[in-house]
Amino acid sequence: MNEIKNKAQMRVETSFAGPVFMLSAALLFTLANILIKLLRPEFTVWHIGFFRFFGGMLILLFVFGRKGNPYRGNNVRLLVVRGCVGSITFICLITAIRLLPVSTAMVIFYAFPAFAAIFSFVIYKERIRLTGILCITVMIAGVAVLFDFHPGGGIFGQAMALFGSVFAGLTVTLIRSLRQYNGPVIIYLYFCTMGSLATLPGFITNPIFPENFLEGLMVMGIILSSVMAQLLMNQGFFSCKGWEGGVFMSTEAIFTALAGIILLNDPATLQFWMGGLMVLGSGLMLNHLKAAE
Repeated sequence: MNEIKNKAQMRVETSFAGPVFMLSAALLFTLANILIKLLRPEFTVWHIGFFRFFGGMLILLFVFGRKGNPYRGNNVRLLVVRGCVGSITFICLITAIRLLPVSTAMVIFYAFPAFAAIFSFVIYKERIRLTGILCITVMIAGVAVLFDFHPGGGIFGQAMALFGSVFAGLTVTLIRSLRQYNGPVIIYLYFCTMGSLATLPGFITNPIFPENFLEGLMVMGIILSSVMAQLLMNQGFFSCKGWEGGVFMSTEAIFTALAGIILLNDPATLQFWMGGLMVLGSGLMLNHLKAAE
């Protein structure tokens, strides 16, 4: 009897821990997004990216690299490719956040489940059902609603958010293969390492460092919140079903949008709400359909 109670308690704790991990990760990612937006304009995408990647790499090596070779993994070539694709994703996202209202950038970026489904079809030959095609169509239409096609508008920033979404979809697809033989830490370590190499040339060309204590705190906040969020998210996916994980991670876009509107006076237009509902709603439905297959 006690054994049954213990097992039931463990299931409850696990089901409770998963959402807590995912929501905590979403809040920490939101904090990083807001801090990235608030840094002075002299910090380019290369500076922000290098601080984030290199700082994350050092933390991972210090915490997890004390025993043996921390880069020893299975299918190193795919780990490197995933790291490169993930780096492009983050660089595109940083660019979009710096150029656009952070709420708009994140909502466009969260169209990535549509591209993940497309890449799964191309790479793994997974069939996309009619309802899935409908969700992808609505999601892309939602992105089109959010786009500003007028001359002088934020078209470049919006394009960068969309490119980031495409590469995020590819990243999610590649991680599916890597997770079979590699733990989340080594996947993230390769991501930080490749990102450090990608952003290093831009950083050393015109090195910029925090000028005061507050800027130093902001940069450290970006590094620590990103690392903690990534590790919490990875742990959360182990404790959640795929559908649940997708739902809880989508709250990052909601949290960031609300923070942008409340703290940064981002415009909350009818166009934004319509496009946002189309992107996030169809994304959640697509995650649910994929989990049910």
